[in-house]
Amino acid sequence: MFYYLVKLALSASMIVAVSEIAKRSSFFGALIASLPLTSLLALIWMYIDKTETKAIADLSRSIFFLVLPSLAFFLLFPVLLTKGLHFWVSLGISVAATIVLYGLLVWVLQLLHVTL
Repeated sequence: MFYYLVKLALSASMIVAVSEIAKRSSFFGALIASLPLTSLLALIWMYIDKTETKAIADLSRSIFFLVLPSLAFFLLFPVLLTKGLHFWVSLGISVAATIVLYGLLVWVLQLLHVTL
């Protein structure tokens, strides 16, 4: 149980750190947020948990493919905000568009026989 609390505390601390740093500097907040911290933590926790190397490699490969459609969110969201759309509307549209792109990517990868 203690181990899970340590994992939770370290993982949550990263999110809090990014949001607090971003309040002071958009650039440094973005720099830290752009690091694949969630992915790195997941891979590290899997390694520490003695997960098979193949499972770790599979996760890493899947993350690579799924990062691609998620980039659309970071293009669309600021455009919608600067066009004057409300925060929650912009967020909803951007998330919905990203979900659609995830679906398209999965469909294309299936056509190409690429396994996620």
